[in-house]
Amino acid sequence: MATEKKFYSKSELEEFRQIIQKKLDESREEHKRLANSLKDFSGNSADSYNFTEYGTESREKEQVEILMARQAKFIDKLEKAYIRIENGTYGVCRITGDLIPKERLRVVPHATTTVEAKLRQNQRAR
Repeated sequence: MATEKKFYSKSELEEFRQIIQKKLDESREEHKRLANSLKDFSGNSADSYNFTEYGTESREKEQVEILMARQAKFIDKLEKAYIRIENGTYGVCRITGDLIPKERLRVVPHATTTVEAKLRQNQRAR
């Protein structure tokens, strides 16, 4: 009886490390771009110009802030995945203890569960 693999090899982890690093670099660059675009908002008060223009700018600024928060959350998840590589727990489902398939990790490198475990978790939450 063959024992089921419980951890990824060093070479497999290196592949995931490179995927995560690429996504981290891209995400940090996008976060920086969004932060710079926030500086472009004038900061003028509603008294200084048309209320419609002020409202539109305010909404656009809020959207950029929302995108920045999402990007920061994604960066945090990627950094935590990087830590899991370092401590040897990367790719192990936190619910079942099973190995998360490579295909899933290549698409969602910060995944902490198998698709099946995630679906069961979502069903219980309803």
